[in-house]
Amino acid sequence: MGRGLAGAALGVLLILPFFLGSYGLTIFIFVFFYAFLGQAWNILGGYAGQLSAGHAAFVGVGAYTSAKLAMAVGLTPWIGMFVGGLAAALLGLGVGYLGFRFGLRGFSFVLLTVAVAEICRLITLHIEALGAALGLFITFTGNPWMFQFQDSRAHYYIGLGLMLLATGVVAAMERSRMGSYLAAIRQDEDAAEAVGVNSFRYKMLAMALSAFLTGMGGTFYAYLIFSLQPAAVFGIPLSVDILIRPVVGGSGTLMGPILGSFILSPLAELARTYFSGGGMVGIHLVIYGLLLIVVVLFFPQGAYPYLQRRLARGSAP
Repeated sequence: MGRGLAGAALGVLLILPFFLGSYGLTIFIFVFFYAFLGQAWNILGGYAGQLSAGHAAFVGVGAYTSAKLAMAVGLTPWIGMFVGGLAAALLGLGVGYLGFRFGLRGFSFVLLTVAVAEICRLITLHIEALGAALGLFITFTGNPWMFQFQDSRAHYYIGLGLMLLATGVVAAMERSRMGSYLAAIRQDEDAAEAVGVNSFRYKMLAMALSAFLTGMGGTFYAYLIFSLQPAAVFGIPLSVDILIRPVVGGSGTLMGPILGSFILSPLAELARTYFSGGGMVGIHLVIYGLLLIVVVLFFPQGAYPYLQRRLARGSAP
């Protein structure tokens, strides 16, 4: 039943671009993009229980790495995407080592991730080779080999593919020993270590995998908007955009980030479109705050677990 429903939903998504206008395509592209990033965050923040509020650092590292390699040596972003992911994973391992080796948990680890993202922003802001405060601007050529497309439906399908890729990775992890160990660490790290789980090792693996996927998303972001500014790709608002999807949808669940993105991304894009002027920039963050209050008060585990319970009750004899 569940697989049939998922297959039907995928079939609808595959043919949907032929019935959407440019604005509708844009909304779905961002739905898929933030579902992908939310799924990547979910590995660390949801399954491992290590809350990060600085995941924008990995987006920025991935974006700047692939864009600069394309500009400097002509490396196609199709390959640069993986190079950017590796660079983000290395940064993630550095952050993880500092945090996990020194026993940072909870709010302390959150502050560390925020500080790393801010350090990345400040460093990029002062490097002329990366465009400094003006950032990097990518020249549009329409060359698919350079991740540039005349038809926005290409971004739609790539975004859908990325979302499915991250979901597949998380599904495989969830069924593996790593998923079981991360769940144990999230529930009670001390108890998990007492029964032989190497919490440092598995948290580092979760950090590396989460950062790698997020860094890959940086390339998609760079070639979607064709410009990179330090404040945009390393800033707190992007980190909030990433983590709020799984939190609202249900962190630590496979479908939570996807549901959260389908709820929040259209609202955010509509808010940016209709309230971007008149001193109302950032109104989407206000919407996030209000929704987060609702979720905390009425759906503390997220929207997806709530829907699961309701559907289970409805199908019960």
